[in-house]
Amino acid sequence: MTGVFDAAFSPADRGGLDMTSKGADIIPFERGGGAGESDAAARGTPPAGETSRRLDRALAQASLSELDCVLDTHNEALWVYQQHFQSLGYSRALLHDVRKFQSTVVSVYADPALENERPFNFLIWGSRRPGVFNLGGDLNLFVNLIRNRDRGALAHYAKTCVDACFAHAIDLNLPIVTVAMVQGDALGGGFESVLGSDVIIAESHAKFGLPEILFGLFPAMGAYSFLGRRIGAKAAEEMIMSGRIFTARELADRGIVDRVAEPGEGEAAVRAFLGEAKRKFAAYRAIYQVRRRFHPLTYDEMIDIANLWVEAALSLEDAHVRRMTTLASAQLRRQAPAAETSAEKPAKPVA
Repeated sequence: MTGVFDAAFSPADRGGLDMTSKGADIIPFERGGGAGESDAAARGTPPAGETSRRLDRALAQASLSELDCVLDTHNEALWVYQQHFQSLGYSRALLHDVRKFQSTVVSVYADPALENERPFNFLIWGSRRPGVFNLGGDLNLFVNLIRNRDRGALAHYAKTCVDACFAHAIDLNLPIVTVAMVQGDALGGGFESVLGSDVIIAESHAKFGLPEILFGLFPAMGAYSFLGRRIGAKAAEEMIMSGRIFTARELADRGIVDRVAEPGEGEAAVRAFLGEAKRKFAAYRAIYQVRRRFHPLTYDEMIDIANLWVEAALSLEDAHVRRMTTLASAQLRRQAPAAETSAEKPAKPVA
């Protein structure tokens, strides 16, 4: 592979090559260092619930200010809510916390002392911000970096997004099932992060779209890769080139959203899914593994596409940058009400 990322990052930084790799800078899920059964027996079995307690402690120590994590032992699930204190999209702070969260979870799973007990089987992503799942890339940051011709910073932001999306798309290389609970708008990179999930459950009022074409760019953090595998390349290109906003039901009709819930019923719909899936967890997980095996996605594919995005961003005409500035201002205006209540942490759901 050639281009921006080869110059800026080593092969180790770029991560793995395929859907079964240890890539994207994620700590690999490996139990111990090849210890035998006698060593495992000598370690003994940890007390019941110890894995959950260790995960709770690890997440608390990670100090994830942009994420709210709720361990739901009854449903064998970990619920992760984006707080959106700094931005309604992928701010640097949110990206940092997502990557730190991913590594923290994998490190707990990799503890050889806990090999007989999994902390959770289902990872659910949602948002605490009413009406918003995630509005995508940090447009204000993009404008500044493009005007300053800061190729390195653009490449670093893109790589961090790819690392997070790829790790999510391979279920962190862990024996889990991922669920996107979309109770508000998912646009641009926010939509792309949803598409990497095994299961997508959305409330009917949620809106989805890839508006990058409106300012002369394209969605580069997985949209083509994920949509092309779900609905075919031609249909994926049509969605990307249209810049259209879609409803949850429209995407369900296209085979992209798996289940649609009425407004306010998204969490109940996810819990209903968990009730079905946990009784047949091995089968559900295997089906999603088969899906990935049938349509393998490589890390290099995602990085190469992000590389093209960096080049395209630096080639934008002034009119497109001005359009991006206008949209960035709209994002900030929508964020304003959240800033007034950011000091108050929303109540967690009953586990």
